[in-house]
Amino acid sequence: MAKQNQIGQIKKLIETAHVALESARQLLNQITGGKESEDPEIAHMAKELAEAKNEGADKIVEGVFDGQNMIGPDGKQYSIPANYASKSKLVAGDTLKLTIKEDGSFMYKQIGPIDRNRLVGLLAKDDITDEYRVLVGDKAYKVLLASITYFKGESGDEVVILVPKEKETEWAAVENIIKAGESSKEGENTDIKEELKQDKGTPENVEEIEDLS
Repeated sequence: MAKQNQIGQIKKLIETAHVALESARQLLNQITGGKESEDPEIAHMAKELAEAKNEGADKIVEGVFDGQNMIGPDGKQYSIPANYASKSKLVAGDTLKLTIKEDGSFMYKQIGPIDRNRLVGLLAKDDITDEYRVLVGDKAYKVLLASITYFKGESGDEVVILVPKEKETEWAAVENIIKAGESSKEGENTDIKEELKQDKGTPENVEEIEDLS
């Protein structure tokens, strides 16, 4: 039992080091003028959309989700409530319609979900930045803190994530979390994970939701 505990601690240290290196690389790119946080493909997709228009007292803006925010056709960044993005399981590349009401409130609706893949990875946390990553092979995906909080995720948990099928991305949407050591039915968990990996369809359109913040 002591040996298993040591192995578990070593794995967690490796995961934390992986996340810390990824955070350091991104910070270095920002300091040296790199464009780590930008996605040229998302920007190009957004430029192809119609320009903003007015419908009565409302302003309508279409844009593309980049993992955190919506990018409009003019390159402007529109904030999306993390709880909405998490609940809707938005994936980088999804097309959205934003209605800006006369009173200034925002209302988002997903109008063009991108094709998705499901992956299963390991949740790790950077103790310095308090940011979470999902490790899949040698790649570390960023995820919204709101999603991890909702599922009560902790380092070492297995995470089912959604990523774009046809494009590379730094961001993933959290679909579910399998708590570490919670189930003794390991065989059943393996079957579930294999089924998730094979099910790579596009989910149904999410409902409209208003940002009341």
